[in-house]
Amino acid sequence: MTPTASPARTLPRAVGQFVGFTSPRILLACLAAAVVLRIGVGDYRWGNLVWVAVVLAIQPFLEWVLHVFVLHARPRIVAGRTFDTVVARDHRAHHADPRDLSLVFIPLRWCGYLVASVVLVGLAVPDWSGRSSFYVAAFAMAVAYEWCHYLIHTDYKPRTALYRHLYANHRLHHYRNEKYWFGITNTTGDRVLGTAPAKDEVPVSPTARDLLGEGRGATRAAGR
Repeated sequence: MTPTASPARTLPRAVGQFVGFTSPRILLACLAAAVVLRIGVGDYRWGNLVWVAVVLAIQPFLEWVLHVFVLHARPRIVAGRTFDTVVARDHRAHHADPRDLSLVFIPLRWCGYLVASVVLVGLAVPDWSGRSSFYVAAFAMAVAYEWCHYLIHTDYKPRTALYRHLYANHRLHHYRNEKYWFGITNTTGDRVLGTAPAKDEVPVSPTARDLLGEGRGATRAAGR
């Protein structure tokens, strides 16, 4: 399955297409390794669920912060030089063409940073019983992020209330106003931090597809 394949319409085809991309395969391999480690360590305790709860509690706000301050970062001019990040440029390209599946996933060059960050943060957990539980939860959440983001950008239509909610939320971000609705796997961060208005409370943004407003390949967003 190539990155330029048309967005899937059925769930089985979506799954097959999803695992054809590199970053999902890397994260799925990390999750499998974490599960093997968790089984190998043994020493199951109810207290290990604390680390799962920590991951679940942090995820909505981590998504929000990264989306707002990293993915939507604008170029900065310092001492006459323009500084811009690759990840922000990649995200602008994703907004310009939301149906290009090659732009949906975490870029390969950043996937390695993500894996290394999870491993390093896990070392702060005091023992391998809790640490391996943290790794399972963290990599499972990373896979869930990639899956949710990918599926929303396919032609698969929502069938459950939860997915309908996530689908509508993220599409409003892309096609109505890029300054709101930053959640991917859930919308808790948006609700707590004030970026989850009703659709008609904010105007259609002319820069939802052209984040810098430079008119390069951008089209005016239409409310959905």
